[in-house]
Order: sequence, then C-alpha cells, then structure tokens
Amino acid sequence: MTTTGTPAFMVPDDIARLRQVADPQVSPAGSAVAFTVSDPDIESNTYRRQIWLAPADPADGPPHPFTGQGHEVLPRWSPDGRRLAFVSAPPGNGPSQICILPVAAGGERIVVCSWHGPVTELAWSPDGSRLAFVARDPDAGQYGKPGQPREGKDMPPRRVTRLIYRLNAAGWTLDRPNRIFVVPADGSSAARTVTPGPFQADGAAWSPDGSKIAFTSARHDTWDLDLADDLWVVAVDGPPEPERLTQTGSVYARPSWSPDGAQLAYYVNATPLENPRHRQVGVLELSSRRQQVLTEGLDRNCQLLGLSVAPSWAGDHLIFSAEDSGNVHLYQAKADGTGKPEIIAGGDRWVSEWDWAAGTLAFVSATPASTGEVFVKSLSAQNPKDVGNGEHALTSLTQPFAQAVSLGTPQQFIARSRDGSEVECWAIPPAGARAGQRYPTLLNVHGGPFTQYGNRFMDEFQLEAAAGFGVLYANPRGSSGYSEQWGRAVRWPDCASDPGSGWGGVDFEDVMACVDTACERFDWIDPARLGILGGSYGGYMTSWAVGHTDRFKAACSERACNNLTTMEHSADIAGFMRSYIGRDHLSAPEAYARHSPVTYVNDMTAPLLILHSEDDLRCPIAQAEELFVALRLLGREPVMVRFPAENHELSRGGSPGHRITRASLILDWFRERL
Repeated sequence: MTTTGTPAFMVPDDIARLRQVADPQVSPAGSAVAFTVSDPDIESNTYRRQIWLAPADPADGPPHPFTGQGHEVLPRWSPDGRRLAFVSAPPGNGPSQICILPVAAGGERIVVCSWHGPVTELAWSPDGSRLAFVARDPDAGQYGKPGQPREGKDMPPRRVTRLIYRLNAAGWTLDRPNRIFVVPADGSSAARTVTPGPFQADGAAWSPDGSKIAFTSARHDTWDLDLADDLWVVAVDGPPEPERLTQTGSVYARPSWSPDGAQLAYYVNATPLENPRHRQVGVLELSSRRQQVLTEGLDRNCQLLGLSVAPSWAGDHLIFSAEDSGNVHLYQAKADGTGKPEIIAGGDRWVSEWDWAAGTLAFVSATPASTGEVFVKSLSAQNPKDVGNGEHALTSLTQPFAQAVSLGTPQQFIARSRDGSEVECWAIPPAGARAGQRYPTLLNVHGGPFTQYGNRFMDEFQLEAAAGFGVLYANPRGSSGYSEQWGRAVRWPDCASDPGSGWGGVDFEDVMACVDTACERFDWIDPARLGILGGSYGGYMTSWAVGHTDRFKAACSERACNNLTTMEHSADIAGFMRSYIGRDHLSAPEAYARHSPVTYVNDMTAPLLILHSEDDLRCPIAQAEELFVALRLLGREPVMVRFPAENHELSRGGSPGHRITRASLILDWFRERL
C-alpha cells in the first residue's frame, strides 16, 4: 500500500503497519522525553522495539531514535539526566541485558548485567549509583544453571501448595517468583536480591534518600485464598527482612514516595473478594501508618487493567488516571485530601501512560484514528492548575498510516435497556456505504467484564468497517468507566453484598438494547444480517447470546469462558469467579451452571466460529473444547481454530502473523454467512 493518492480501506495485512508509542519518561530537567516505539516485523514474526528521544520543546528539534533496530524497552533517565538505562530483551522469555547509554552523542553502551529472563521494572537509585530491577528468579534446583537449562524429562516434578501457581504469558510462577534486585550502575558486581523468599514482589520504588525500596507483595499464608497484597519496605543495605506497612486484607499496587520521603501513594482495592471494585488512589503516612483515600468522590476506576504507572508526585499533588465513559483522563489531586480531583488532560481520548518531572507532563494519548502519540504540557509543582501554553503533540509517528488508510469515525449514541437504564454505545458505518442500502452489521462485546470500550484505536473495528460491515459496540452493565454500582450490577443474585443479575442478565439486556436502538436509528443496518463476536468475557457473552436469542445469524466466540465451573479450577486465576458469584463452586454448583453458556448448548443454532490460543492460561483451551465437542455431538457444524504458541493476548500482543491470520478468519467467516 502506498501513502499517496486516495486512502485505501484497511485490510488484515495492515496490522503489520500499526506502530505503538509507549512509556514516556521525562528527563530530570523537564527538557526532553524518552519513549518506546514498537513496530511489527513480519519477516521475524515479532516486534521491533526501540527507544526514541524528543525535546520537550519542538522548536529544539524533532523526535529521533536513540537506540538501534533492536528490542529495547524501559527507558529510565539517570538522576543527573546524562544517561539512559534500558533493557535490551529479545521477544519471548529469553535472556535480557540491562544497559546504560550516555545521552550525548558518541557514548558507548555499558552492559550493567545480564539476566536469564525478561526484566519487567527498572529504576535508578536517587544518587545514580545503582539500579533496581524486577525479574523472575528461577529455582536453580528446577531450572539448572544459566546457559545450561533443564528441560522436559530432565526437570524434577513441581510441588504445588497454593491456588495461583502460573500466569498467562509468563508460565510457571511458583518456582520463578518475581524478586527485586539491586545492581551497581557500573556493573562492578553481580545483582543481589533484596526480597528473599518464595514470594512475588512488584512495584519497586526507591525512597528519596536511597536507603529503602517500597514494593507490594503477598507474604502471608492465605494469600491465594484472600487475594490480598500488602505494602512493604526493605532496607537496601540492611538485613533482607522486609517490613509490612499495611494491615493484610486489601490489594495494594504501585507505591510511589513523596519527595520528602514521609508518605507513600498507591492504588488500592479494599475488598478483593467482592469484585468488581474501583481501584482508588490512596496515601499512607509512614510515621503514623494513617491512610487516606483521595478518589472516592470520583466514583471512577483509577487503575486500568494492566496499568504499570504509579501515581506520580508533583510537589504536594498526585497525578493519576481514571476511566470515564469511554475515555481515560488524567487527574491531579492534593495529597492531603483537601479539594476535589481535577482533570488535567481530558477530552474524547484515551490517555494510557504518563510521567512528570520539573514542570513537564508527558503522556500518550490515543483516539479512534490513532494508536497514540506523545503529548506534553506544562504543569507546575507549585501550582498544578498553571498549564502554561497548554499541551502540544511531540510526535506524529502514527500519522502516515492514518493518512494512507481511510478510517471509520465512531458515532456515539444512547440505548435504553429493558429496565430503562441508559447504555453508552457507538456505531461505525460500513466503508463506502451508500444511501438507501442496508449492510450486515457486527456487534462487538469487550472482555473483562470490568473494562470498557471507548475513544481509542481498535484495529478490529476498522477492519470490520473496511470489509463492508457495520460496527456496533457498547459498555453494558459490568463495564468500568462508570459508577461502581454500574460495574457491580452483574454480581450474582447469591451475593451477600450488592447482589445483581449475574453474567448474562442485565449485561445481555444492555447489549441487545444496543442492537435494537441501532437498528431503529441507522438505516444502513440490515436487521436480518446481524453477527456477534467478542473475546474473553466478550466470548462468554457471544456464547451466551447465541444460546438465548436467534437474532444473530453468525457468531465468533474467542478465548471464551464457556463453563464457569471448570474455568474456576483450571484458570491461572483460580478462585476468581467466587468474587462475582459470592460462593465457591463446591458449595453452589448450581449458581455456576445457571450462568454458564455451555448449559444452554442445545439452544445454540447459529453458525459458530470458536477461536482459542493453545497456551491460554486465563481461559484455558478446554473452554473452547467443551463448547466445540458439545455442539458437534448435537450434530451442529461449529468450527474451532486453535493458535499454537499463543496466549490470552493473541488479538493484542500475539505474533504479527497470527494476528493477521486471526483477522482474516473472522472477516471471511462473517462474509460467508452474512
């Protein structure tokens, strides 16, 4: 495809051209921003990731690559702003190198240390003499020596004593816990751990004086049953005996120190066994252990699924994000709890990551027509309302694709559900739609269910519209981005607190209301040619829908949970469903069966495409097999497609080749049947 002339419609092969910008990091002086750029590489069937630099003032020059065409991630400025540390890591779970490069031209790369697996966090000590990093630490008795790994029949058996012992995309974790390590920045000695024991440790944060590291960890006996994570602090040079800062029972995440070292900010979910709950931003005063939540009045979720950015201190204020009606905005709030949180980066967009230093705020902002660009704005620590000259884009790296491809524009509308609830929905007409002509239309259902669709780029929607389908999507009850009551409306009727309809109740009514309203409102929809598709919980809803209505003439259920009972004991998050159902599958098997799509397999008559990844640990492959076998035994004609060496993240982070194949399969399926 060329970038000149009339823009073409997007096709599956264009997935190989989708560039991603991420992880902005502001220099200590606030004068420059480092960030990563990811490009699919079809030849190697992986992703190239490199670090770029951009002056905070565009007048000082354009953005430019800082590292080569390798696999570099986690750029981190040294405290003096003269060096960048980063991780060089090939795709997969192979070895990594922690490296340092001078920012000025002409410097040589220093390899600080090598590690035998991925490094997921990296942070400089305040004096610039050391680096802390987080990585999995394999048990040598299980895995052998670096360079001499034990595999297959040479591996001893694994001894499992807790429910959560593996993780999607990571594999076995019981004998490979995340630990925090410290290594001299000059590489003069080997890395050493500061979080001993068979416990996961995440969210490493140096204290301002460099003597301690705060982190989160579940180090109590019943962590797999109560799902609690505490805040901890450990002396870097003292005995490796972490001190617990919180009363066990809540889930804490991503601590960050106040500039004076007297407080820690964090995210918190107070009741992990009563999902879903809004993740809040809180502050802990270290001297008194007094805690204060700053965001209850927002009634919005403040830690997005997968978000790795801690609340950022800007003087006596904290910067954080919150989901809001299909958008993700940046807020600031006073750390002492006075006043209300205020939006500092709003609008119809999706702000995914950010960083602040020396009055410069950098963030990645995406829209339905862009996978995201780096923006900056002035934000004074003394007066966070002072936004200077406003914000401006530092990059335009996704513009060539947007200019070469004709992209559909979503139209927002409101559907009224059966009980009168208003459901936020969007529609994209088919590319090239002609007045008076009706087209097959696809209803998309998001995963989670406690996530949201909204104002960001979705390659699936654009591909569907470009292929001649109308596109519908919505945020039914159970979604994040709205009140906590909206999210908790799909808790089971069996729950002691906030009982709701259960999955397949008001959420099903809401997505059907989206379809009904759209058919009345948009004359390009052919009501006789409707399809439905979704992944994870969206796959659940797809399977549920074709067992409860004949409105859809074809469906694609992807990485779905079809049997909630087997899901509860086979997924990497064993026990998760009881947080929605209120009881476990041993004491209330009927509650699990009642809301499992496979229970209604006799009523599934629509042609069904079942997509699943063979290495999916979140919704294991047996979830697809159960539905496929049941349908086939009934004499139906389901089609199951299995993707080798892929996990639950296929549609977002799978290999470029498999992502292209997946998209083509889905479009061809609906073309043939609608």
